[in-house]
Amino acid sequence: MLPYFAHNFNIPRPIGKIWHIFKDYTLPMKARLEKITSPPQGSFKMFHYENKEFDAPWHFHPEFELTHIVSGGGIRYVGDSVMEFEAGDLVLLGANLPHCWKSTGASDALAKSIVVQWKEELLGTGWLDKNEFKGIQKLLVSASRGLQFGPENVDNVLALMHAMDRQAPFDKILSLLNVLHILSKDPNCKFLSGDNFSAKLNHRANQRINLIHDFVGKNYQHSISLAQISDLVNMGEETFCRFFKRTFNKTFFTFLNEYKIKLACKLLIESDQQVTEIAFQSGYESLPFFYRQFNKFMGCSPLAYRQKYRRAFVE
Repeated sequence: MLPYFAHNFNIPRPIGKIWHIFKDYTLPMKARLEKITSPPQGSFKMFHYENKEFDAPWHFHPEFELTHIVSGGGIRYVGDSVMEFEAGDLVLLGANLPHCWKSTGASDALAKSIVVQWKEELLGTGWLDKNEFKGIQKLLVSASRGLQFGPENVDNVLALMHAMDRQAPFDKILSLLNVLHILSKDPNCKFLSGDNFSAKLNHRANQRINLIHDFVGKNYQHSISLAQISDLVNMGEETFCRFFKRTFNKTFFTFLNEYKIKLACKLLIESDQQVTEIAFQSGYESLPFFYRQFNKFMGCSPLAYRQKYRRAFVE
């Protein structure tokens, strides 16, 4: 069984093909409000997504959302988290948390997911304050940062999620409550977005962040200076640094190096390229600096990371 690593740089299962994402890799555009309409006489919405790829825009909505990836893979954006995802991924999102799933590269597998969305007033005002629902209340509060669940809990709730399609309304809402109850007991779930991520960004700040994301996605292989990035959003360098730190609770260059190391991890797992080649493709001109940054964020060398991953599937 694949080890479940409680770290933002989660090691995915092998997917059999190398995703060629580095040529035209871009991040989501401006987060937009999505209006969700529950079915007539229903308390919540459940649907199956199936398409050639995951291509939803960067968006948010006041409803909670539970998403299970049935097939397909790519990059998942939740708040300030940028992570790989694949079949089996199970994520719970809080109200108004920006998110989207994006397919990367060509794949023979259809993009399929099961999505459940509901408002906080699912059972009326104040239901979460009742003693019976304290565990679920705590779960939903934690979901404000996004939660990913371990594979053991995916297995526990999948049968319930699939059964909901065929159930009468009363049984369907009982199944949803049961799913949330099971997930509330998962000791291995992990947060996705940082604890200081500012989800309530004004329109101007949102535009600036989108410009920054897009610029980094297109230029990470080249040297990016503080003057360049601050000028891009029409801010002085000191003002930009304060703005970025306040929004993401990290400096811009920490964000940039995290971004590059994530891409390096992907190549280490999915290809047999030499570390030198991977460092260059990830935007590092200095190999010693790449090694230092990799060890800083991953706690090991690039080769040790690759070997750890491969051993997990040989044993």
